[in-house]
Amino acid sequence: MPLHSVSDRAELAPAPERPRRVLISTDTYPPDVNGAAYFTHRLATGLAERGNQVHVVCQSEHGPASADVVDGVVVHRLRSAPLLVHPTMRVTVPARLDRLVADIRPDVLHTQGHFVVGRAAIGAARRAGVPVVATNHFMPDNLFQFAHIPARLRAGAGRLAWRDFSRIFNRADHVTTPTPLAAKLLADQGFAREVEPVSCGIDLTRFHPHAEPKAWARRLFGLPDRPTALFVGRLDEEKRIDELIRALPLVLNETDAQVALVGKGSQREELERLAHRIGVGDRVFFLGFVPDETMPQAYAAADVFAMPGIAELQSIATLEAMATGLPVIAADAMALPHLVVCNGHLFQPGDVVGLARHLTRVLTDDVLRARYGAASRELALTHDHQASLARFEAIYDEVTR
Repeated sequence: MPLHSVSDRAELAPAPERPRRVLISTDTYPPDVNGAAYFTHRLATGLAERGNQVHVVCQSEHGPASADVVDGVVVHRLRSAPLLVHPTMRVTVPARLDRLVADIRPDVLHTQGHFVVGRAAIGAARRAGVPVVATNHFMPDNLFQFAHIPARLRAGAGRLAWRDFSRIFNRADHVTTPTPLAAKLLADQGFAREVEPVSCGIDLTRFHPHAEPKAWARRLFGLPDRPTALFVGRLDEEKRIDELIRALPLVLNETDAQVALVGKGSQREELERLAHRIGVGDRVFFLGFVPDETMPQAYAAADVFAMPGIAELQSIATLEAMATGLPVIAADAMALPHLVVCNGHLFQPGDVVGLARHLTRVLTDDVLRARYGAASRELALTHDHQASLARFEAIYDEVTR
C-alpha cells in the first residue's frame, strides 16, 4: 500500500461542500401582510432550515437601509419612501444591486416579482452571470385600487402592466407560478415562455383539524359561540368582502350565524358601515391582524371558510383553511376552482344570493359539513410545503448546472 505524506492526504481529501447560497428578491416581506410576503418569508426560512444559506433583499419598512439576521435568514433592506398614492405603503428607492450581489456571491437569484427590487436584482444577477429563477404572484387587479386607476382605464393599464411583466420575466432562466391556472393566465396574456406550476405549499404540521370544541377557539377571539363563516386576507377591493357581508342577512333568514374577518386593509371602515347599514353590524366581527402563530386557532373557530376574491393566483389562506378541515365557499374566479373540487361550492362573483345559499347549506348540515371538511384536508395534503421547497431546490440545481 503506498504511503502518503500529510500534505498528500490533504490534497487527496475532498473539499468540504459549502451550502447552496440563495438570494431572494421581493418588494414585499414581513411585517407586510399579504400572500406574497407570507410565501416569501416561508420560502426563505424553509430553505434556511433545510441547510441553505439564504439572503433576502427587500424594501425597508421604515426608510433607512439595514441588514440583519432574522429567523435564520440574512435580510437586506433597501432604503424606501412613502408611496404618494397610498400613504400607508412604501416603495423602494431605485438602486443598482451589483455590490450586494458581488458581496453575497449567490448561486442563484430567486425573484418574487418584477417591480423595483425584482428588476434591480435581475439586472444585477444577469451582469454577474448568476442564474435567475422567477416566481410570479402578480395580477394587475391587485394594483388598480392602490394606483387609483379609473375603471374605464383598467383594461389598457392591464395590457401595459403585462407587457412590462413579460419584458422583465423573459430574462429569467426558469419561471414558476403557484397553480396551473395561474400559468395559463400568463400564456393568455402573451407570455410565451414555459411556466412551471409549483404550489406555495403550507405547513401541514401546524394547520390541521383540531379536536377541541370550537367554543374554546372562539373565546380566544371574543367571538360568540355560534356558526361562523371565516375570511382571512387583506380587506381590500379585489377581495370583494362586501359580497360576504351582503350575503349574511340571507343566511340569517335560515339559521343563526356570524362572519369573522381576519386581516387589515383600506376597505375596513367602508365594510363596517355596510354591515351596520344592512342590519348585521352585530354579526360581523373584524378581528384585525392575527399573528401567524395564532392563525391555526382562528381557523379552528370557524365552521366554513369563504373566499369571495377574484384575483387569487392560489390563496394560501384557503389552503390553510382546507388543511384545518374547513369546507370552502369560493368565487369561481382565477385559481380558486383549483381548490374547490368535492370540498365545498363555487359561486359566480357578484351572485350574493348564490353565496348565501351555499353558506346556509353548509352551516345547516352537519353531515355535509363533516364530509366537505374531510375532503378539504385530503386536498390540502397534496400541498405540503416541504415538497414545494424540495422542488425549488431541484430547480436551483437545474439552472446552475
